[in-house]
Amino acid sequence: MKRPTMADIARRAGVSKVAVSYALNDQPGVSEATRASIKSIAEELGWRPNSAARALTGGRAQTVGLVVRRPARTLGVEPFFMEFISGVETVLAEHAYALMLQMVTDQEQEIEICRRWWGERRVDGVFLMDLQTDDDRVGAVREVGLPAVAIGPPDVAGGLPAVWSDDGESVREIVRYLAALGHRRIARVAGPAALAHTAVRDAALAEVCREAGVPAATVVHTDYTGDEGARAARALLIAPERPTAIVFDNDIMAVAALSVAQELGLSIPADLSVVAWDESPLTQVVRPTLSAVSRDIPAYGVRSATALLALIDGEDIDSIREGYAHFVPRGSTAPPPEPGRR
Repeated sequence: MKRPTMADIARRAGVSKVAVSYALNDQPGVSEATRASIKSIAEELGWRPNSAARALTGGRAQTVGLVVRRPARTLGVEPFFMEFISGVETVLAEHAYALMLQMVTDQEQEIEICRRWWGERRVDGVFLMDLQTDDDRVGAVREVGLPAVAIGPPDVAGGLPAVWSDDGESVREIVRYLAALGHRRIARVAGPAALAHTAVRDAALAEVCREAGVPAATVVHTDYTGDEGARAARALLIAPERPTAIVFDNDIMAVAALSVAQELGLSIPADLSVVAWDESPLTQVVRPTLSAVSRDIPAYGVRSATALLALIDGEDIDSIREGYAHFVPRGSTAPPPEPGRR
């Protein structure tokens, strides 16, 4: 479905494009009844009046969009987003494109923003981040013809080109390492359960624990913030059978857990091993340095932006697999404490 133009509105209203321009820009030259009719048709078709000039020329916006559905404070402190955006900007700058970024609180807002951006010709395409297992955004962008690249597993991308890494393999590498050290009580503080990559990690964790002969890991889902990560870690560590190793789905929560361990008088890694998901400056400035999974996040952004611009140019784009984030052991992992030590 192509996006609406002034010509579409003019045909529907039975008037000239000049009349449509007058009406949408609130200029004299048409009757009030005609103006009201044209505006009503424009709204019905999803066109917005503040993009009149661009709509007349049919030119590109030279902008792509990214809507992030997470707390705004997360963007400021979580390195993943800034590193991803730095990779995106590297490509956009080379092609004289800009990035339009907006934070929202729910999926309905995100869908409405994408539709508005497209209807107003503010963007030529968008990135869809944090794919959900059942994601209404996929159908929404396909319905209006908005070029989009999904950042996540292709099996939930609904046919959109996806840029993804195999999170399941990363989980398997972590658990096999912890099991080899002798850990039997492993827990994971995860992101939101509805996210597709969280579901991939959940499934892989259950599978690898069975394969390694390790009891099923305890999983606590959070919102990725430090506060929620600390709260989850505290609940796990004061339980009667506390874990000897905890894997955190981002670096912020892992760093927050170090303070919780200190609060409870636990030594890292003598009493508790900690693993962070995505290595970052945060994981390397704390003491001990955190064992983490490592990948080239700016390169992830580069490939995503390259794919989106190619899609905008009309190319057929296949999904791009980025391999997986490899586990890097550092100072926060060691064999579990001797039985009986608390």
